Amino acid sequence: MFDEDNTTEQMMLSVLQENGWKYIPAEDLPRQYSDVMVEPMVKDALIRLNPEIAEDPTRADDVIYRLRSLILSVQPHNLVTQNELFKKLVFEENSFPFGKDGRMVPIRFFGTMTAEDLAKNEYIVTNQWVFPQKEEGKRLDIVLLINGFPVVIGELKTPVRNSITWYDGAQDIMDYEHSIPQMFVTNIFNFASEGKCYRYGSVNMPLNIWGPWHTPNHKSEGLLADVRNSVSDMITPKKVMDIFQFFTMFATDKKFRKYKIICRYQQYEGANQIVDRVVAGYPKKGLIWHFQGSGKSLLMVFAAQKLRMMPELKNPTVVIVDDRIDLETQITATFNASDIPNLSSASTKDELMEFFKGDMRKILITTIFKFGEVESVLNDRSNIILMVDEAHRTQEGNLGEKMRLALPNAFFFGLTGTPINRTDKNTFNTFGATEDKSGYMSRYSFSDSIRDGATLPLNFEPVPVELHVDKDKLDAEFDTLTEGLSENEKAELSKRVNMKAIMYNRERIRKVCEHIANHYKTKIEPNNYKGQVVCYDRECCLMYKEELDKLLGPEASTIVMHTNNDKADRYKAFRRDRDEEGKLLDYFREPDSPLKLVIVTAKLLTGFDAPILQVMYLDKPMKDHNLLQAICRTNRTYGADKSHGLIVDYIGIFDDVARALDFDESTMQKIISNIDEVRKKLPGLMEKCLKYFMGVDRTVEGWEGLSAAQECLPTNEVRDAFAADFRVLTRAWDALSPDACLARFKADYQWLSRVYQSVKPVDGRGGLIWATLGPKTIELVHKHLTVGDTQEDMEILSLDADLIDDFIAKQEKEKGGAKAIAKRIEINLVAKILNHSKDPKFIALGEKLEALREKHEQGLVTSIEFLKMLLVLAKEAASAEKEVVPEQEIDKGIAALTELFNGIRNTKTPIIVERVVKDIDELVKLVRFPGWQNTTEGKKSIKKELRKLLWNRYEIKDSDVFEKAYSYIEQYY
Repeated sequence: MFDEDNTTEQMMLSVLQENGWKYIPAEDLPRQYSDVMVEPMVKDALIRLNPEIAEDPTRADDVIYRLRSLILSVQPHNLVTQNELFKKLVFEENSFPFGKDGRMVPIRFFGTMTAEDLAKNEYIVTNQWVFPQKEEGKRLDIVLLINGFPVVIGELKTPVRNSITWYDGAQDIMDYEHSIPQMFVTNIFNFASEGKCYRYGSVNMPLNIWGPWHTPNHKSEGLLADVRNSVSDMITPKKVMDIFQFFTMFATDKKFRKYKIICRYQQYEGANQIVDRVVAGYPKKGLIWHFQGSGKSLLMVFAAQKLRMMPELKNPTVVIVDDRIDLETQITATFNASDIPNLSSASTKDELMEFFKGDMRKILITTIFKFGEVESVLNDRSNIILMVDEAHRTQEGNLGEKMRLALPNAFFFGLTGTPINRTDKNTFNTFGATEDKSGYMSRYSFSDSIRDGATLPLNFEPVPVELHVDKDKLDAEFDTLTEGLSENEKAELSKRVNMKAIMYNRERIRKVCEHIANHYKTKIEPNNYKGQVVCYDRECCLMYKEELDKLLGPEASTIVMHTNNDKADRYKAFRRDRDEEGKLLDYFREPDSPLKLVIVTAKLLTGFDAPILQVMYLDKPMKDHNLLQAICRTNRTYGADKSHGLIVDYIGIFDDVARALDFDESTMQKIISNIDEVRKKLPGLMEKCLKYFMGVDRTVEGWEGLSAAQECLPTNEVRDAFAADFRVLTRAWDALSPDACLARFKADYQWLSRVYQSVKPVDGRGGLIWATLGPKTIELVHKHLTVGDTQEDMEILSLDADLIDDFIAKQEKEKGGAKAIAKRIEINLVAKILNHSKDPKFIALGEKLEALREKHEQGLVTSIEFLKMLLVLAKEAASAEKEVVPEQEIDKGIAALTELFNGIRNTKTPIIVERVVKDIDELVKLVRFPGWQNTTEGKKSIKKELRKLLWNRYEIKDSDVFEKAYSYIEQYY
């Protein structure tokens, strides 16, 4: 038998002990259940590491008291702040009055840096740690302690159930951060695994950005051996301490909220390679290729932070060099947000020269152009380290030579986000070390970043042929037109008939803008994403803005461009200083701002980070690294629903993308997918999902139709397989929606969506396979999700338990057996539970229902027993639902409807008012969804069900009554 305890957990304990962590069962640790720290271990470490405390061990109690106060004062909302305070207490604000005459002296909590120092720490792994009390306390699967502090927490799941994933374990940790935040004040990171995938994250990190840990030679996932490889490499005492000290940071976002940053494995690898070379003193250079969007700026932050703190480097100077002002701004913002000390900038060439001549020992961020006037050595120290961003452009020429003249003994590390073709000798000669056989010191490719979830795939969408600039056709027509002319005459004529003439064509610009406006309104705006329009030049930007204003309104777009050399003031309206531009781009990043499109030609094609940006409308010839940098503006992750970046290509540029990666074309072709390919795959994906329901009549509505579909998914394993296939279909659907090609599949897709929602586990298991549907699918489900009528169900729920047997006997004769009744009740019960999916009572009901389903599947209960137990749960659900609906709503809604139907009751309409009101109340609560009053389909759905109820069940066909009833519903529900 395989389960969580004897597979994932035992493997984890085994490999951690191999890594140097000593195993002690949780029950054997000298702590109370309510203790976060193992205080005897903390005290021993303080005495061991500090002569001043060894001299008087009672001093350790003062330190522990301060630590205890820090831990006990935590609340879920300030966990990140308290976590930061702990790190500051350990490494920065660690002075206590234990010196001679009460002098403040620094106290060490951990041995750091050297192997000899690290060996002074006590490294413990334990499992099944209970906190804060034995009865009903939380039970943590794996806890790692250093010197008595819990620094790493791991949650594990079984590897033998498809429905359970690492995501479920990570969700448990997120729940613990809210319920027992004390356990996470001293935390470095957390991890989760189901024995197939390993993921880690820092406190309060959203689950969608938890990352994997891979090694250069092992990047596969899916087996226990893969998880073992990740844990074996990452969770060593040395690396955990390294990550703690140098590779975790705390930053502040633009809304002044604190968040914690932890390195991804490629940042850890790249930054440490830089540090190792500097410490060794050789080789004095190296080239790092980490693809766009995978975190190069943070890699430089981590490397700079560690270099500055290495005592053997004797207070080095670290220089970050860019060749774009916008990149300089972006990286400066990253460093500033991360609260990195001793940060400086050189805004002029004179300031740059003064910085080096003054022998400043800080982190400097500057652009390469400021080296332009250097004529001699500025500083010949060997502990100056330069990290040169986008190292394949201006750094290769005269400016690069000037930089090396100024700093002859410095280290030079080049970083690039786009691959460098092997024919590009200069860049490899400038930065590539001969010791690196591939030319790169560290490589993190596009496919690596997609696989790890660091960036998103890129889709290319073709446009109508008449909007394309067909350069080959243009050249052929030109040759035909100029047949018989000499080469000189052809050259003279071609100067007049050039690309500019085509790009300035007003009729073409109008058509392209019409296509952009329609595409944005129908495909991008509904999902609340934004776009970028890339034009041929500044004049084109003005023409595009003029046309888009007519189509979308002037507030929907703006131009961001350089306005230098503007002698005629043509671009005056878009002239902004750096602060004004920064505020404008922050405004663009706001989801609710009316600014939807930024029109650009050169600016914002590098260094512009706006995850809300999904689409680029590309109408400018580009190639090589410029093209790749530009299109990668769209592939940043953004929440759980953004599945890809999109390039709408008016210039026929896709082949140029492949050529820009010609040495790695096969990889690139897999990652950059063409929308046409998604279109071609959709029928096959649809067919794969429908195959689960062979022989089911999809036109049958109500609970009978849904029951027939559910019978095709009899076990958890089959349901999970269907969910995985439907998830793939959903991603394709969302990528295409609302493309006209979807129309013929819409009915089947809606049907599959309803089935998916109806069998979705209500106990929250399998969070990864049963991931949230995309926004387009959710919209469809809300429009069309119905689960049969619930009126007779309410009669069942009103029965006393001792009458159930008689009821079943009667219903079996009339309805075809206990099985059919049970299915109907189960469907209605699921609907209720899903309707209150965040309420603890309904979560508990969902868990009971899942357990009951499994017993029934395994044949442990008969159909009659299953039905009886279902009825008990259904009664609980009805009772719970009454409690969660606000009294005010019940009073007002029911009172208004009661008054209406009392007013129409007479001898011709002998209705029972309480019954009809109750039926309407139950019906509306089942069918509605948040904000239904604001959608056409929501209103239509309520009206349809209300009409069916009044006309068919109660034969009330007075349209005035119907309209009044509906208006009350719209008002009160």
